[in-house]
Amino acid sequence: MKWKIRTLFLVIIITFLSACTKNKEITESSSLPITPTPLIETSNLKVGNDTYRGFILDNVLKSSYGDIHFNSYFPQINDNEKIDLFVSLPGYNGLYFQGVGANLKTENFVFEALNYNDKMMIVALQLNDWGKTSANQTIALVTYLKENYNIENIYIDGYSGGGETLSLVMSLRPELFKRALHVASVWDGTISELVNARVPIYFVIGKNDEYYGSSRISNTYNQIVFEYKKLNLTDDEISKLATLDIKDATYFNGTNQHGGIGKVSHDDKIMLWLFK
Repeated sequence: MKWKIRTLFLVIIITFLSACTKNKEITESSSLPITPTPLIETSNLKVGNDTYRGFILDNVLKSSYGDIHFNSYFPQINDNEKIDLFVSLPGYNGLYFQGVGANLKTENFVFEALNYNDKMMIVALQLNDWGKTSANQTIALVTYLKENYNIENIYIDGYSGGGETLSLVMSLRPELFKRALHVASVWDGTISELVNARVPIYFVIGKNDEYYGSSRISNTYNQIVFEYKKLNLTDDEISKLATLDIKDATYFNGTNQHGGIGKVSHDDKIMLWLFK
């Protein structure tokens, strides 16, 4: 019952915040060049037929955790050339029930990412919720792609509810990823696996985030720092593994803080950190 109440509350407030945020859908003029999909259709993978701004829409990977829906972009590369992978986990407005490609129309991370690394495969998942099943689906897709493509580094971001999913992913298989960006969310998972794997993570949130606030993720960050200090890491070493970036009201230029945090995708400092 508590979960249902929490979910209903999340739906109401995030819908309101999204309506208040004046984020425009990205225009077609900024679309990526459409390249032939390298995804090979198999008995487990159905490749989508439609495209949106360079992305193949609604690919479906069958897994033991159910069907995994995702939109994908693949760069133009030479044969046997190594590529990186960027995994983006959506907030409420990008979940699958919102419609195919909804995450591409409401979040900019995947489009801005190629300004920092143009040799990346990008998968924008359209999950059904923010729970453990969605985390396992994310891991299953990443594992499938890693096994079937010449992938070197894997980056991940999660916004709002997607940040909750990211926290569960990093509690299960953090070693899959080179860096993680956690945007306007809270930490639902454990931290020991993240600390043991020493995967760098960047937390960014508005000081007065209307849904989550900033105190809970600040506590998570402090716990991570405490665990690293127990391992006798120096402050400099810890600063390279965990970053807490709390934005004050001036960062948002009058927009609400939960929805307005999407401007992080245009924040050169943060995006350079992610794709370093």
